[in-house]
Amino acid sequence: QVQLVESGGGLVQPGGSLRLSCAASGSIFRITAMGWYRQAPGKQRESVATITSGGLPNYADSVKGRLTISRDNVKNTVYLQMNSLKPEDTAVYYCNKASYPIWPWGQGTQVTVSS
Repeated sequence: QVQLVESGGGLVQPGGSLRLSCAASGSIFRITAMGWYRQAPGKQRESVATITSGGLPNYADSVKGRLTISRDNVKNTVYLQMNSLKPEDTAVYYCNKASYPIWPWGQGTQVTVSS
């Protein structure tokens, strides 16, 4: 069973940056399209970015130009570089497969954007 461990979140001021990481166990990661998701308080979990096994990204309109997804198939890790952060980016961020059936969710990493 694949396990996902997210890290890199924290408290940042509006306009600031963070880099999230998600480490996955298992060699299947290399052939799997991955995604970053977020869940804000009182809201449903939403997809913010996906990346194919070959590295082609896709983004939600709300984050285009500010967030960049990337992956390292040797390290079994997917990243999310977050720039120009806004208060509305505040959420718990998770990674998982880009399509169903998904793997068990990790614990996520909290991102809080506040002055």
